[in-house]
Amino acid sequence: MALVTLQRSPTPSAASTASTATTTAGEDFGSEDERRINQSLSESFFMVKGAALFLQQGSSHQGQKAHPHHKHAGDLPQHLQVMINILRSEDRIKLAVRLESAWSDRVRYMVVVYTSGRQDTEENILLGIDFTSKDCKSCSIGMVLPLWSDAKIHLDGDGGFTVNTAGRTHVFKPVSVQAMWSALQVLHKVCEVSRRYNYFPGGMALTWMGYYESCIASDQSCINEWNAMKDLETTRPDSPPMFVAKEERTECLIKAKLRSIMTCQDLENVTCKQIRTELEQHMNCNLKEYKEYIDNEMLLILGQMDKATLIFDHVYLGSEWNASNLEELQESGVGYILNTPLTCWLTGMTQYNFIVKAKKNHSKCLVHCKMGVSRSASTVIAYAMKEYGWSLEKAYNFVKQKRSITRPNPGFMKQLAEYEGILDASKQRHNKLWHPDADC
Repeated sequence: MALVTLQRSPTPSAASTASTATTTAGEDFGSEDERRINQSLSESFFMVKGAALFLQQGSSHQGQKAHPHHKHAGDLPQHLQVMINILRSEDRIKLAVRLESAWSDRVRYMVVVYTSGRQDTEENILLGIDFTSKDCKSCSIGMVLPLWSDAKIHLDGDGGFTVNTAGRTHVFKPVSVQAMWSALQVLHKVCEVSRRYNYFPGGMALTWMGYYESCIASDQSCINEWNAMKDLETTRPDSPPMFVAKEERTECLIKAKLRSIMTCQDLENVTCKQIRTELEQHMNCNLKEYKEYIDNEMLLILGQMDKATLIFDHVYLGSEWNASNLEELQESGVGYILNTPLTCWLTGMTQYNFIVKAKKNHSKCLVHCKMGVSRSASTVIAYAMKEYGWSLEKAYNFVKQKRSITRPNPGFMKQLAEYEGILDASKQRHNKLWHPDADC
């Protein structure tokens, strides 16, 4: 993951104000007004491959340094900077998700843009933004979709989803499972806002979308792709369910195999369709008739993987997404975050002491890795073994019971087994059997 802060192009009035402030303040760090202007012109995003999520600015001035070329974010920061610069000054990008394209040389993004409307309430629209190539320094708008109160989101059973509103339907296929999960989370929230305030065509809401509609300038082939519908199939009605028991057994097997596959995959680099293909290979059968069931189960598993789990009163176990969610961290009372990198020795004292420090300060610690499945789970197991004197089996079963997706890889299990031996030896260091010269 990456935290990237980008700079918006200042409006003429803001630029002139900043210039005046610099002149009067000398060559030091500028006045408070200048710092406030610079802060207001910067926007921070949490990024994974194929998706960028806007982070609300806090009151702190820390973390405002821009890192537009973060190596783990790929070309997304550069594309995001270009997209930000085509917005009105009062609008913000809430989410940008990269989509699959029928053209290998083109790059497409579904972008959620929001602003404060005439009624001082949040209003959201979707923009379809096109880049003619990965290295392109400019972009164009190919679609504008207002999110009215009737907006509905449906999985298409083929690694994507549709958004229906006011008689319009558009299909979106994110480039990865993680990107789709990010998109669906944000879209469900913004659609709820539209329903809450009852936004409808012809009302006072979303009148500002007219500006972006006047800016549609993508090539016609790009516009056609934004308006393309999923293939229509003519099928006969389903036959009566003669083999209900067999269908239920198949669904149970799908659920088990799917969980196993997803916990082993890098969800930033694999699509829903690729996961379904691998599932078919594992089960050695065609699962076309279960596409909708598989997509729904996939989201259910993602939800379980995405949510941090309370293991002990002062220890949460979760993913990098949990670590980036400030609102969730504050609600959970997390004041300490322990990231377990790839090079981390799971049983080191540094990690143990960090968790102990959180406990002593009456706070909570979130232990996380990429998905909260293997590496960070192993760290929590090691902590439980040392802190409570538990065996590896007891600690593993306890964490597994709390977070069912826990699955340390064989290398980590070997480390934990060695650590169990070290702890057992440490317990025996005061045993008289180890001191033959001691008085009996």
